[in-house]
Amino acid sequence: MGQQLSLAINLFNQNYFIPQATLTEANLPSQRGKVHIVTGGYSGIGKELVKILYQKDATVYIFGRNEQNAIQAIEEVKGLFPASEGRLEFINIDLSDLRTVKPAAEAFLSKESRLDVLTNNAGILFPPRDLQSAQGYELQLCANCLGHFVLMKCLFPILKSTAATSPSGSVRVTWAGSIGVDLSSPKNGILWDESTGAPKRGDHMHDYSQAKVGNVYLSSELARRHGRDGVMSLAFQPGHLSSPMQRHLPGTMRQVFDWFVGHPVHLGAYTELFAGWKELSESDNGAWIIPWGRIGWMRSDITANLRGKEEGGLGGAEKFWDWCEQELKEYY
Repeated sequence: MGQQLSLAINLFNQNYFIPQATLTEANLPSQRGKVHIVTGGYSGIGKELVKILYQKDATVYIFGRNEQNAIQAIEEVKGLFPASEGRLEFINIDLSDLRTVKPAAEAFLSKESRLDVLTNNAGILFPPRDLQSAQGYELQLCANCLGHFVLMKCLFPILKSTAATSPSGSVRVTWAGSIGVDLSSPKNGILWDESTGAPKRGDHMHDYSQAKVGNVYLSSELARRHGRDGVMSLAFQPGHLSSPMQRHLPGTMRQVFDWFVGHPVHLGAYTELFAGWKELSESDNGAWIIPWGRIGWMRSDITANLRGKEEGGLGGAEKFWDWCEQELKEYY
């Protein structure tokens, strides 16, 4: 009963009577000279984040698979902020095909000598069940989580070198979580298939929530393993938003979502902005950011898995990171 009450309070805290954002376009410092990547930055939350960064004179690379949509978004953002001295670029990547990730990272590295914030924003929700990734992974796990892990691995050297000459805590990797981490992920966050040694597939919601827990675990482990390198890592729950992410939901479910819990999409960008650009202390590395920019907490079994067994935890995050490294090493 105690755990159920804690979960109910947590869910309420993340979705209703949310305090106003403390970091917005109104008080974000100039991003002149800073270079950022936003995956999926041509629609939804990512596009709103790009708008905020560009109007503050940032160089922003939009990584995604739809060049036409990206070009349209870039022209729209430029038109909204004609006085900006920032720069917008597109690089093609398909996070559901891991073979495209390293070439995308190399294309970026051929143009830039620094990377200040990598925002792992892109994601899919409830795609058709017969779809899978190019390498045969469950599609939501690959596009939402595994592709971003490979991208981070490819770009970590430039993140580390940027951190060496930047203010403490300013160079970051942020990872998209979801309310599903608390609400609908399996016990301990990830259910392992003993026959394959990989995360076990379930229904749509299981697979989606498990992928988002994967991002939380990778964020926590990046902070634990590489915090000494000066790179901060935070996962965020952007909020219940009316965004293109819901395009695969059944019609009735999508209507209910929009009517009762769908917040305007720009508010989710404020959650991402807090995770990537809010001044935080070293002790906040690995934190969980909730709407519209606050440090929050998660379900107790998820939290226990953020700690290694040698620390008295369950070691789930460590296990998932190690599986990703072994499973995906050929792609980075």
